[in-house]
Amino acid sequence: MKLLMLLVLLTTCTASPQDLSGKMFTFPLKTNNAHVRLLTSVDSLSAFTVCHRSFTDLKKDHLLFSMATLSNPNAFLTFWDATNKEMEVHIRDRTTDMAGLDYKLNMWHSICTTWDSTAQLVQLWFDGKPLVKKFTTSGTRMQGPFIIILGQEQDSHGGGFDINQSFVGMMSDVHMWDYTLSACEIHNYMDDLNFTPGNVLNWRALEFQTFDRVLVEKEQMTCQ
Repeated sequence: MKLLMLLVLLTTCTASPQDLSGKMFTFPLKTNNAHVRLLTSVDSLSAFTVCHRSFTDLKKDHLLFSMATLSNPNAFLTFWDATNKEMEVHIRDRTTDMAGLDYKLNMWHSICTTWDSTAQLVQLWFDGKPLVKKFTTSGTRMQGPFIIILGQEQDSHGGGFDINQSFVGMMSDVHMWDYTLSACEIHNYMDDLNFTPGNVLNWRALEFQTFDRVLVEKEQMTCQ
């Protein structure tokens, strides 16, 4: 039985859309391969919102969300810069730093990021609080095919992983929309209230592949 469990953990898992409500991805080990690939049929974006929750004890730099195109490995990336204590948001390989965050270890954090090619602005919401909007890139659509990955940072389209940037911890409630959510909609997500699930990525109907040592487990919350 133990051997069977190990084989399951080390084998690529492909599944039809699954409802992951009340569940989480667990990344228990620092590696240069363990990751989850999120699948979508969307191949062009003029705007988006990405929301996710994460829990880690990492004191080093680490990836939270990675989306690559053929021309831009960091078409969209959220990344914690441990040295400068800043969240980096990358749009088409251009970095925008978000400072002043209380990014504590060993607790759940909710992060939403919006981007609009027309306004050319990016904004990050951290645990329900909006940060300042910042200019990012010229106003053109992002063209796929998109490769979206949790657990590893892409330095190429679907690869180029660095063990020193990998994520160790838990992730849950990943949604992506092809438009910018309003402040009220983001608060509804942050507070786990009724909200419209993502139409690009939907945690309640998620198509994904796991690679190497990644587990799907019941979500672990603090008992009140």
